Amino acid sequence: MQKTNRLLLASLALLSTSAAFAQSSVTLYGRVNTTVERQKDGGTTNTVMANNASRFGFRGTEDLGGGLKAGFVLESGFNSDTGTTDSRGFFARQSEVNLSGNFGTVRLGRWTAESYFATADYISLHNHDTGSSSDAFYASVMRNAFTNSNSIAYKTPDIGGLTVEGSVGLHEQAVGGKNVYDLAANYTLGALALGAGYSKLDSANQFALRALYTAGPFIVGAYYQRSDDWNAMTDSAAAVGKRDAYRVSGAYILGASEFHLNVGRAGKYDNIANSSALQYTLGYNYNLSKRTKVYGYYTKVDNKAGASYYSSAAGNDFSSVAVGVRHNF
Repeated sequence: MQKTNRLLLASLALLSTSAAFAQSSVTLYGRVNTTVERQKDGGTTNTVMANNASRFGFRGTEDLGGGLKAGFVLESGFNSDTGTTDSRGFFARQSEVNLSGNFGTVRLGRWTAESYFATADYISLHNHDTGSSSDAFYASVMRNAFTNSNSIAYKTPDIGGLTVEGSVGLHEQAVGGKNVYDLAANYTLGALALGAGYSKLDSANQFALRALYTAGPFIVGAYYQRSDDWNAMTDSAAAVGKRDAYRVSGAYILGASEFHLNVGRAGKYDNIANSSALQYTLGYNYNLSKRTKVYGYYTKVDNKAGASYYSSAAGNDFSSVAVGVRHNF
């Protein structure tokens, strides 16, 4: 009888543990993305193997009952061409804990600005805005390559296709520190997806609008950005004045094949002479599976005499012919 009772208690404990596990989950995910490229910077030509924002991370959720959930994301970048870790540090791509429910989502930690995801990244169709063909002109107005630490954010629930998220990045400095503010909105109406983003750091700020339309195998998107006192060439706050930038992208999907074209232009900064530039990319992707694709592209940045987007010196043009493999897991 005692043996039977012990077996019954053990079975109940096991069932209880399984039920607890069923209410929570942890997922390992990531991307390995590597290219071989022939790059030209002014008069200098090099053959390189390049990492295209490879990463891995852990994402977890726990059902707390009553519609309330707790979650976390820990994401680290690494260099797929050398095997070294991201220079920003472990889990520097994203490190957050969150609570979500019918009220929306509250986030605490570090992540990429949602204003960027709602605009420039949303229309980046061919290589997820990574590597040498990524958008050279978007002004991030963040402290570290689109990413900001010590952030607090609130995201609304989906209201008829509309979501809005606002965040503040705390400077954590006793005297004279400036917080970073970020606001993003996304609205979906059938085949049309609209977005807007605004961010501010001291006197530097940016505002952008985005639209993307899908019609069968065709996808067309564009965004426009107005920035003030943020130098996108050096990714830093500076008294460069105002500047307009825009990008138009298009894709045609034919079975496993994807054909991509995008063109962007950065206008002249008020306080930097001859600082306009043009960028265009022509790409082809072939999906070997839902997770793996091979691809190739040609990208070029034409810099005016005062511009140095993706180049080592003002006035240098930059170009790259690349082939690569991207695997998501």
